Amino acid sequence: MDSDLCIIGSGPAGLSAAVSSAEKGAKTVICESNSTAGEKLLLTGGGRCNLTNSCDIKKFIRAFDEKRFFVRHCLYEFKSDDLRRFFARRGIPTKVQNDGCVFPASEKSSDVRDVLVKEALKLKVTFLFDNPVLDIRKKNGLFYVLCKKQPVTSKKLIIATGGLSYPGTGSKGDGLRFAKKLGHKIIEPKAALVPLLTQQFWPAKLAGISVPNVIIFAKINDKKIRCSGDVIFTHRGIGGPAALDFSRLIADGLFKDKKPLPVSIDTTACAEQTEWEKRFLELCEKKPKKTVKSILSLLYPQRFATVFCEQFAFAGGEIAGQLQKSGRKRLIKLIKALPLTITGTGPIKQATITRGGVSIDEISPRTMESIICPGLYFAGEVIDVDGPCGGYNLQFAFSSGALAGKSAAEECNET
Repeated sequence: MDSDLCIIGSGPAGLSAAVSSAEKGAKTVICESNSTAGEKLLLTGGGRCNLTNSCDIKKFIRAFDEKRFFVRHCLYEFKSDDLRRFFARRGIPTKVQNDGCVFPASEKSSDVRDVLVKEALKLKVTFLFDNPVLDIRKKNGLFYVLCKKQPVTSKKLIIATGGLSYPGTGSKGDGLRFAKKLGHKIIEPKAALVPLLTQQFWPAKLAGISVPNVIIFAKINDKKIRCSGDVIFTHRGIGGPAALDFSRLIADGLFKDKKPLPVSIDTTACAEQTEWEKRFLELCEKKPKKTVKSILSLLYPQRFATVFCEQFAFAGGEIAGQLQKSGRKRLIKLIKALPLTITGTGPIKQATITRGGVSIDEISPRTMESIICPGLYFAGEVIDVDGPCGGYNLQFAFSSGALAGKSAAEECNET
């Protein structure tokens, strides 16, 4: 099959690219290994699909840390507000949570996927399902995409295959293999936005218990790292937004040094130590006959208070009114800096996203086109870009896809 543009992958980046290119009049074909589009998209946000974040565009860009200069152009080209308008005009209004996370009002990922597919079909995009790509060759300025069923010949090619997370949805690293064959440098893929494994076993006693608004902090090579948000204890360590965000910031150091990393968790809801201490003392004075465990249960989940007292040698029956000053100081110190040792992360196949991928040094941020292989473009998670929890990664997928599709189509129109 001949086309102006072939897109490998029909996730959010691939679908966004397809709509963008077809709007510009390019004859667009999508090769997809699955029988339907957007398999991983259906899983995002626990099936609710955290589309984007409502924060200011400058803050949005800063969330990508050292990659902020690369993502800046595509995020300005297709902002969070643009994405929300796109869906609203097609019958999918959105809603914003207090933390800025944006979801479809229906809270159904399938609605998001269906609108994208419907729009692509409306623009005459051809979907080739159950058609995994086996190899890619470039000859005489054309891309020859060899597939299991239907091969495609195209003027331009977009690789939007995702990373290595959730391989059951089709993200098996094929795009990285194709990119490498076409001359690109691949930054080693690592698990990101993934639960953390701890040396200590006591978190298992709290599996399923959530503590809101904590701060996790550590130091790697004299660099201070910290993340805030909720933490959820697991059978093997910690998860939840704070731990997931923390995982992407320490991934490079953990994989490089392969040494356990001491971390501390400030459980005091980001309050100043004096504020939390004042509140704790007020409760002790009001309820002097209550046990220390009972007082802590007024501030935290009861099971957390119980395990904390057991683990850190605070007698469960110790009366709050009789707690010595030294004991109070030790308790407050532990509450403000709960010690844990991180030994690793969950496997990459369980990660929300992949850290690593095609090097951004070889991709133009203004077009998403390869600098070393003309006519080749990249979009989404296959690129070495990752952001925190909260809709940032999906927005990048949509934005980079839209820019790649538009750029590729415009190039086709000029030739």
